[in-house]
This record gives sequence, structure tokens and C-alpha cells, in this order.
Amino acid sequence: MTGTTSEASPSETWGSQRERLAETLTRQGYRKAIRELRPMADTGLAHHHVWLVRDGDDWVARLPKQSQLGLEAGANLDYQATCFERAGPSGHTPSLQGVLPPSTTLPRGGLLVDAVKGRPARLPDDLPAIAEALAALHGLALPPAEARAPLLAPADPWAAMRAEVTTQAEFLDQAGLSAEVVTTVREELASLPNQLDHGEAARPRLISFDAHPGNFLIDAEGRAMLVDLEKCRYGLPGFDLAHASLYTSTTWDPSSHAVLGISELADFHHRWMTRTGIGELDTLIACRRAMWLWSLTWCAKWRASHDRTRDTRARGEDWSAELSDDALIAHVRDRVDHYLSPAAIDHVRREFDALAITLSNALEQDA
Repeated sequence: MTGTTSEASPSETWGSQRERLAETLTRQGYRKAIRELRPMADTGLAHHHVWLVRDGDDWVARLPKQSQLGLEAGANLDYQATCFERAGPSGHTPSLQGVLPPSTTLPRGGLLVDAVKGRPARLPDDLPAIAEALAALHGLALPPAEARAPLLAPADPWAAMRAEVTTQAEFLDQAGLSAEVVTTVREELASLPNQLDHGEAARPRLISFDAHPGNFLIDAEGRAMLVDLEKCRYGLPGFDLAHASLYTSTTWDPSSHAVLGISELADFHHRWMTRTGIGELDTLIACRRAMWLWSLTWCAKWRASHDRTRDTRARGEDWSAELSDDALIAHVRDRVDHYLSPAAIDHVRREFDALAITLSNALEQDA
């Protein structure tokens, strides 16, 4: 998470990290205006974060541990910088202030973004603010197809999502799971429709693809700010709605942990639908199922990958536990094991139909 105002105790590697970052900031001409470098809590598997106390507004340095998209260091920074630039006009993301190119000092480089002084999202109270933020993001104008690079922009976002989940599902047999769980996940994947009905909800828009509540901070004005932007793409908005409200998302981050009821989920979706004018319920529910299966197969991937030795050459994707604090790895392991349990899977499966019925009733009342 980027931009939290709470400070962490320095890790055992903070001294060397601080020295390397300070050297890079000096070389790039940023150091003079920075009075202090403060380590932030290690809360994510993709970045270290450092709070930069400046003469003007504070910044946060986002220092990649890896690329979740499997990109080399330079391409990864270019991709993430574009995420911030494209999402900025929504008014619900930090502004990009600078890029620290990969070097021998910082092999994966880093981004400098505005620090957001806010608190973690509280659920369900902040769901309306999150719905507003996502509606603003999804309402941004879609650039011409030739101008969407380097962000992912598949011609058929639904087919691309099914393919991505299918690829991650290859890890199911390597993750030490029960036959019951593996069979259930594969049955759910097979039940996804091959294609979606045409409509606004099936048209690509700029989406976060990482909109779980732990990636939002609530500022002093009550505005939800989406602070981690590294996986944006031109895809289906239903993926973001799902990632913001699925059980596997709302119980991921300790700071925003909550188990939402059906009425709370329905209110969240209804607010977004009212704000955007998009109401194809079948498509949104299909996206919800797909995003859940993406999360489950990612959990299987992590289980099968995190014990590997870190890539000392700092290339592409790397889920090695060596890159993160022990406390974070223990937390991720606990969540992954829980989400891949039969009880958690049954909980989410029961939720789909109940949400569809409740939302359908709400839309009928609107009509």
C-alpha cells in the first residue's frame, strides 16, 4: 500500500536501502528538497515504500520488488508510470512526480508519487467512496486502440481474462491442495461463459485490476484514493467491482478487514451502477466469478512459488518470500490457505446467486 501515514520500524535492510535510494535521488536531482527518508510498513509483495519528507508536499518512493506482469525493470517502470498518468484525471489517484531509472544502485528503479495523507478504508462505511472512485476511473475517455500501449489492451478482455485464469490454474496441481478443492475450482472455471452479451459492461475501460480495499486510502475530505497502480489495463469494469468487494479482497488486508453482507454488496454495486449508468447485471456477475477464480488461482500460484530463491538478477516476476518481511509472508500464507479452503470457497459460491437476486430486485424498483 502506498501513502499510509503510519511509519514502520526500520527493517534489517533499511540502512542499505536508504543509502541506495538517497544516492539515486541525489544523482537524479531530487535530493536537495527532501529533508528525511522514512521507511514504511512492508505491506505488499510487489513494492517497498519510502515516505519522502520534502520542503513542499511529501512524496512516496515506490521501489519494485518484482514485476507482477513479468516485465523487465525498465518496461515495468514505464508500465507503472503510464498507469499513474492515465488514471490521474479521475481525481482519485496520486500524481506521478518522477521516475528513477534502473541502475546498479537500484536494479529495478522506482517511481516518485504524491504522498496521500489518509487513513485505511473502513468497511462497509467507505464502500460508497470506493464506488465513486471506481466510477470516476471507469468513466475516463477511452483512447484510440493505437494509443493504449504500453498498458494491456486485449481486443476481447473477457477472453483474455479466461485465458489468464486458465494459465494460473496450471499451478493447482503444484500447490498441495486437496482433490476436492482442485476439482471445485476447475468446475467453476469450466462454467464461465465463453463470451458475454454485448453492452456497456462488456466494453473495455481503464481499470485498476488491483482494486481491493487495502489499496485505498480515505483522505481528509472523505475521498477514496486508489494508491497502488501497477496493473492497470483496458478491461472490464466488473473486474474492479469484484476485486473491491469479494470476500477474498475484503478480508485480505488487516487494516480494512470486513465480511460484507449481501445488502452491503448490493448497495455498493447499485451506487456504482447509478453513477455510471451501466446495468448489465449478468455481465457484472460473470466478471465477479472470473475475478474470484483469478484470485484463487493466484493463491495456488503463490503457494507453489514463494519458497523459491529470489532472483538476484532482478528480472520480471518473482514471488520469493525472501523479498518481504517474515510477518507479511506469514499473513499472506494465512490468507492464501484460508481462501483455498472448502469453507471459504463455499461461502463465496453461495454469495453469487444471493447478490444477483438482490441487485435484480433493486434494478426493478429503479425501473
